[in-house]
Amino acid sequence: MAEPARFSFVVPCYNEEPNLRPLLEAFSARMDRKDLELILVDNGSTDGTARELARLLPLYPFARSVRVEINRGYGAGILSGLAAAAGEYAGWIHADLQFSPAAAFEAAGLAERSGGEKLFIKGLRRGRPFTDRLFTGAMALFESLLFGGRLRDVNGQPTLFHRSLLGTWASPPLDFTLDLYASVTAVRAGFRVARFEVENAPRRRGASSWNRGLASRLRLAAATAVSSLRLRAALPRRPSA
Repeated sequence: MAEPARFSFVVPCYNEEPNLRPLLEAFSARMDRKDLELILVDNGSTDGTARELARLLPLYPFARSVRVEINRGYGAGILSGLAAAAGEYAGWIHADLQFSPAAAFEAAGLAERSGGEKLFIKGLRRGRPFTDRLFTGAMALFESLLFGGRLRDVNGQPTLFHRSLLGTWASPPLDFTLDLYASVTAVRAGFRVARFEVENAPRRRGASSWNRGLASRLRLAAATAVSSLRLRAALPRRPSA
């Protein structure tokens, strides 16, 4: 890398072997800036992800990897990558190519124009089926009421924030509620929230671990509700006015 990274994007990879080359090629095609790095986290994969990363990474100098031997959850993988991040701004984007690398560059541009402001940036997903939007809207309403503030599309990607936010985190969750935790702690820490629309394309390779029909959505909703309640109990109470 020609200059130190200012923007670090963690890419959690669990059994994403077929997506790695297209992902890196897509970023490489847009890599007109030298201050952005990718940290691909092999989050305890059991397929050929480790082997494929070892083969590909020498070809893409803007990317490096972190290996997690045992998968402890989506959040744990991201946290491992954030611990290795060098950028003034850090965050994450998924490896399944549902979000274009262009979205990561747009997020970096928003942060760059902020002049070092404490900013929390997230994509707002567009182009999703009605049932997915209904599910997301219902969960957003539940979480907004639970945490006492407006929360929209908590799992939208990419996520990028000024790294000072990490200093406010205490025992962040290791599961899929890390996105929720990041959003809530950013608002409580006084970060300015910036959202921008991102096209949510169908997953090109592999299968979703949750979006497999109504039954899987209901199971995820129940698990999210339980995890959200636990997270609410674990967070310090907001000081009263």
